[in-house]
Amino acid sequence: MSTPTLALRRARWALTDAATLTGRALAHWARQPGPVIVALLFPVLLVLMFGYLLGGAMVVPGGGDYKEFLLPGMFAMTMLFGVEATYTAVATDAARGVTDRFRSLPMARSAVVTGRAVADLLHAVVALAVMLGCGALVGWQWHLGAGRALAAVGLLLLLRAAMIVLGIHLALLLRAPESVAVLQILVWPLGFASNVFVAPDTMPGWLAAVARWNPLSATAAACRELFGNPGWGGESFAAQHAVALAVAWPLLLIAVCAPLAVRRWRNLSR
Repeated sequence: MSTPTLALRRARWALTDAATLTGRALAHWARQPGPVIVALLFPVLLVLMFGYLLGGAMVVPGGGDYKEFLLPGMFAMTMLFGVEATYTAVATDAARGVTDRFRSLPMARSAVVTGRAVADLLHAVVALAVMLGCGALVGWQWHLGAGRALAAVGLLLLLRAAMIVLGIHLALLLRAPESVAVLQILVWPLGFASNVFVAPDTMPGWLAAVARWNPLSATAAACRELFGNPGWGGESFAAQHAVALAVAWPLLLIAVCAPLAVRRWRNLSR
């Protein structure tokens, strides 16, 4: 058998195994939809709380409707918080020995990680669709055409992909589902110390600097720009190059965490 033919068969084998494990994750969600529903509804509740209860007190730089300022940030925050679901799923499988059993089977080694990544990206698409629908119901809309809107969606999914890689790496490193509480302690401040809810210019100097260079702020600002929604503006490098940073931050995170996750996966004991 020629080398190209063998490589093609191996690729087909890996894709088939990954599809099987993607189906496993989707079937698990179908059997236990509760956590998925909660994960979908939580950002909707945040939108309602900040958009209606607190929105009247919020000032948008340069004017504009606060809900149009808020929603792109909430889209990005939803992608960020997805790291908790990825971590919990992978760490639970590792702690229960499921991952080790998969490694002992005649299946592609990449299938477990790839299957989880694809399943979580599909979940992200559903979550984003729910948030877009919620935004439309509260009066949010995009103003610059479908092409730019799709580019914004692409940036959001890129951020989610980076969170998937990070979640897989941390889960394989710690292998303890209960440690998700520690992850929440790290993720939540990152979410709120950003431009999602308010412009950095309204913050104290040191916190404003953190918010401007927060990867979440880059994605939120880029989405506001591409959707044509009110933004936080400013003359800083981060404000003027939000789209570039929204691409660079997730790619940098993937470049760092992906090799670490692969190395950790290879070093797992059978």
